[in-house]
Amino acid sequence: MAEAVELEVGGRAVRLSSPGKVFFPECGYTKLDVARYYQAVAPGILRALRERPTTLQRYPDGITGEWFYQKRAPKGMPDWIPTAHITFPSGRSADEMCPTEEAAVVWAAQYGTLTFHPWPVRRDDVDHPDELRIDLDPQPGTDYDDAARAAHELRAVLDEFGGLRGWPKTSGGRGIHVFVPIEPRWTFTQVRRAAIAVGREMERRMPERVTIKWWKEERGERIFIDYNQTARDRTIASAYSVRPRPNAPVSAPLTWDEVGVAHPRDFDITSMPARFAELGDVHAGMDDTRHSLDALLELATKDEHDHGLGDLPYPPEYPKMPGEPSRVQPSRARKKAPGPD
Repeated sequence: MAEAVELEVGGRAVRLSSPGKVFFPECGYTKLDVARYYQAVAPGILRALRERPTTLQRYPDGITGEWFYQKRAPKGMPDWIPTAHITFPSGRSADEMCPTEEAAVVWAAQYGTLTFHPWPVRRDDVDHPDELRIDLDPQPGTDYDDAARAAHELRAVLDEFGGLRGWPKTSGGRGIHVFVPIEPRWTFTQVRRAAIAVGREMERRMPERVTIKWWKEERGERIFIDYNQTARDRTIASAYSVRPRPNAPVSAPLTWDEVGVAHPRDFDITSMPARFAELGDVHAGMDDTRHSLDALLELATKDEHDHGLGDLPYPPEYPKMPGEPSRVQPSRARKKAPGPD
C-alpha cells in the first residue's frame, strides 16, 4: 500500500495515511479518492458544517467493513478544530467537533469518515436550531420521483406559511431533504412542532402520496415526512457528504428547477467535483436570510384547537415527553385491548 501523502486544503497540509486503501470495492475508489473529493468541494461542505456540532459516520475499512457513528471529538484532533458541548436526550453530554476550516473535513476523511451529520445548531447556541429540516423519505412502493413531486408541494406550503424558502438536496439515496434557515429563537421541541404542522398540511394536500404516520404499518406506499429528524440529537447527512453505497453517491444540493429533473445517480464522488467547479455551491446563499416559524406554529395551534391534533410519538430511545401519545404500535395496542364483558 502506498506511503502517506499530504493534501493542501485551505492553507493547511493534511496527512493521509494508507491512501490506496479501497473504500468502495465495486468501483475501486480509495481513501485518497474520497479525500480528494472533499478537497474539491471543500468550500461547499464547509458552508454546510461551519460551526456546527458534527457526528462522524466512519468506515475505517471501507463500506464493506465495520462502521460506527462517532459523536465525541476523536482523540488527537488538532487544536485548530473547535468543539461544542452538547447534551443528548438521555441526559449524557459530549464535546463534538465543529468544523470551521476546510481542512477539518479532509482531516476527518483520513480517519475513514464518509458522511458528516451536523446538528441544526451553531456552537455558540446549541439549544436553538437555526434550520428547519424536512426529510422526504420514500417508503416501499415509492421512489425518488414521488419524493420530488412531494418536494414541489412542500415548496408551496413553506411559501404560504410565512414566505419560507427551502433549499432542496438529494439524500444520496432515494429521498430528498429540504432545509429552511430560521432565526435561532425556538427550542428543539418548538421546531419539531413546526415540522409536524408542515407534515399535516402536506397530508391534507396529498393524502394518497404523503404521510406523517410514525408507525411503518400505517404508512402505506407514500412519502413519509420524518418529523422526528428535528428532535434533539437527530441529524441528517450534510450537503456534499459521501453516502456508504456501492457507487459512492453524494448528497447533492439542487436548485428547485432541478428537483424532479436531476436524479441521485447523477451525483457521486467523480461527477460532483466537475459540477462544483462549473457552478460552485448552488446553496451558497442559504444563510443570507433567516425565516420566522411563527406562521407554522400558529398552524400547529390551529390543528390542535380545531382538529384535536396534538403531539406525535418520539423515537423509542427518547424519554417520555409531556403531551406525547402512546408509543405502542397500533396493531399491538389492538391485541392488548380488553374484549367486551
